[in-house]
Amino acid sequence: MAATASEVKLLGAWASPFVTRPRIALNIKSVEYEFLEEKFGSKSDLLLKSNPVYKKIPVLLHQDRPVCESLIIVQYIDETWTSGPSILPSDPYDRAIARFWGAYIDDKFFPSLVGIAKAEGPEAKAEALEQTKAGLELIEKAFKECSKGGEFFNGDQIGYLDIAFGCYVGWIRATESMHGFKFFDEEKTPGLVEWAERFCTHEAVKDVIPETEKLIEFAKKILSKPPPST
Repeated sequence: MAATASEVKLLGAWASPFVTRPRIALNIKSVEYEFLEEKFGSKSDLLLKSNPVYKKIPVLLHQDRPVCESLIIVQYIDETWTSGPSILPSDPYDRAIARFWGAYIDDKFFPSLVGIAKAEGPEAKAEALEQTKAGLELIEKAFKECSKGGEFFNGDQIGYLDIAFGCYVGWIRATESMHGFKFFDEEKTPGLVEWAERFCTHEAVKDVIPETEKLIEFAKKILSKPPPST
């Protein structure tokens, strides 16, 4: 199914890992789209209208019909534009496993990564670092099992789990730089080290993964802002 940029729009922000997911999926399927940038700290009327429940990005607008939540959008893209490479595994079990790890990454791994910046005191920071490190070791095992010897989680090509985890690579590297801790470790996560390099240089990915230095500047601005008053 061909599409023009006027038929497909994506509401998002450049620094959001969740917005990176549908951008990669659309690139994999060679779908033209218009990227509508949301300003940090504000929500456009179009966003509030398109996602009245969560009021969050990303939102995919396909022929003016909104689809919300990043991994749901990725699945929608895969099922709508079937002429391109498949994003979700074809085998039902493999597809279920990919969804399982995608949920783990969002529910467990990412909160621990965010917890490093939010930690108050050295003990809390150390705990968040250890949780993130343990999470990456689990994801390393998942890579070995899901890739089945291929270069990506999905085997020989980028798929659902590559997108689900890969959207965080920029923020992982930014956190490494800001806190002086190495997450992608050649000894403990050798598979992820090589995978991250392949993933970030892939044609569908390289232009949408934010630069580490830009993310660091963005993070510093966020952290410097006082918390909202209650």
